[in-house]
Amino acid sequence: HTSPSSHTSPSSHTSPSSHTSPTRRVIVYDLHDTVVPYEQAWGWQRALVDLVVTEASSGDISQPEAGVGYAILLQHDPVYTLGEGSTTDNLKFDMDAPPHPIHRIERGGEVTFHGPGQLVLYPILNLKLLKTDLHWYLRQLEEVIIRSLDTVSGIEAGRIDGLTGVWVENRKVAAIGIRATKWVTYHGIALNVVTDLSPFGHIVPCGIKDEGKEVTSIARELGGDDGFLMAEYSEGLMEGLAESFGLEVVQIGGHAALEALEAVHKL
Repeated sequence: HTSPSSHTSPSSHTSPSSHTSPTRRVIVYDLHDTVVPYEQAWGWQRALVDLVVTEASSGDISQPEAGVGYAILLQHDPVYTLGEGSTTDNLKFDMDAPPHPIHRIERGGEVTFHGPGQLVLYPILNLKLLKTDLHWYLRQLEEVIIRSLDTVSGIEAGRIDGLTGVWVENRKVAAIGIRATKWVTYHGIALNVVTDLSPFGHIVPCGIKDEGKEVTSIARELGGDDGFLMAEYSEGLMEGLAESFGLEVVQIGGHAALEALEAVHKL
């Protein structure tokens, strides 16, 4: 595994705002340069969901300064995930002998791949403090990515009617799959930054069989990787999260993030 970043002091991004009321905050555990086993991060998500649900039921969330939740930014070891109701027809391999581990999880959507070089953002947010509308939430997650691509690299990306995710023309650069419990979200965004795209060849990504569409990465779109894309896009996603949701993003990185996540997981 790559080593976590050395910084531990929180830093923040705040959304531009014309009003003077306090901006709600989200704490982001920034492990963008750390490769985390899928099941470990899955456990962290569930623990944070429980924490946010508990905070919502026991605390005074009406206060403007109350946090809306947490998010985790990381990379994964190579893994395929299947949405809760997804079909195995989109797998081009024997389920008993997959090229990489495979997990069926609670999110919506069909099969996708996670691996090093892909930034995965898991927001665990209390939508009762934002907007209780999952369609709106999906569009805002897409907006996070669209803003990031424009800000960091000047890549013009957008949506395709009827399909989730973010596209550069007919090439999908980011997948989105979510779940919510008592209006608290989990799962989230997978942005292909410098990802090896070959594992996508073993599946029909997100069940999209249109031969005119394919998976891409930021490095492919730019014609290469200058070595800074992962760091630049980790910042880009934080800024996009702040701007798209109108939040103050407080980042906690490195060992402090790992210790905090493990402590929540043990509650």
